Amino acid sequence: MNMLVSCAELAAYLDDRNWVIFDCRHDLMDLGKGERMYREGHIPGAHFAHLDIDLSGEKNGTNGRHPLPPPAAFGAFLARHGVTGTSRIVAYDDAGGPYAARLWWLARWVGLNNVALLDGGLPAWTAAGLPLSREMPVPRPAALRTQANPLMLLSAAEVQARLRDDAAMTLIDARAPERYRGEVEPIDPVGGHIPGAHNRFFKDNLCADLTLRSPEELRTAFRMLAPELNPSQVVHQCGSGVTACANLFAMEYAGLSGSKLYAGSWSEWVSDPARPVSKGPLRDGP
Repeated sequence: MNMLVSCAELAAYLDDRNWVIFDCRHDLMDLGKGERMYREGHIPGAHFAHLDIDLSGEKNGTNGRHPLPPPAAFGAFLARHGVTGTSRIVAYDDAGGPYAARLWWLARWVGLNNVALLDGGLPAWTAAGLPLSREMPVPRPAALRTQANPLMLLSAAEVQARLRDDAAMTLIDARAPERYRGEVEPIDPVGGHIPGAHNRFFKDNLCADLTLRSPEELRTAFRMLAPELNPSQVVHQCGSGVTACANLFAMEYAGLSGSKLYAGSWSEWVSDPARPVSKGPLRDGP
């Protein structure tokens, strides 16, 4: 099943009710910007998915900045917008795919596999001269059964235990290198990284036009992170469990299937001062 959809292919299916499109644009520093941009113009027929409302659950101060939504709540969100068990779901944003990848991961988590990203996102769509619309699509609620797969993610306690006892685990941090090293931290109260984590900035998966690099390039890049990389032993994290989904998507696209998500990520990790923190490059960690 194709994980990427081209602009030309999506344009050909805009009138197909089985295709359900979600606009996932977001700005971590301006939480209302994504919806404002959506109202100013979006791919015709696309529904808006707000990262903080639709793609996240309630925060309690210790579960990170973007905790996972309850599976039933996310399933209900999809159903309200016409998603059925046979729908072709397409998600896009304008930042290279991290927010769209969050929706992609959540959909797979609740048992829906016919989901893809628009390659290049909205910038590719507009560069191709394709139309935008200000019309709000009328949702057509559908019946949808979902069931979350607990094997797709790890808790903070499980990550900590495996770091201590399981040398086979490879933890990959998707944040920018300067945040990973702890040189700057614009969002969370503590800088640095989880001891032992490798750094793969999610934007390194992209070409200059924000389309995804080839499977061969991505496969080589991820295998260079750790000797004898075993995809089933890879755990992805970032600041809050969002851009980690972009790395997870890239690995799946490259044929490196089976990695997991630490959804709470760095923002959850540092909510407990007893959890260890490293700074600098990976060699400075344990």
